[in-house]
Amino acid sequence: MILKDLVLLFLSSLILMISVLVG
Repeated sequence: MILKDLVLLFLSSLILMISVLVG
């Protein structure tokens, strides 16, 4: 596992979730 990839995946998921909640 690459920590950088995990962080990017986490951020992407978080942004997507926020977008769904706001939208």
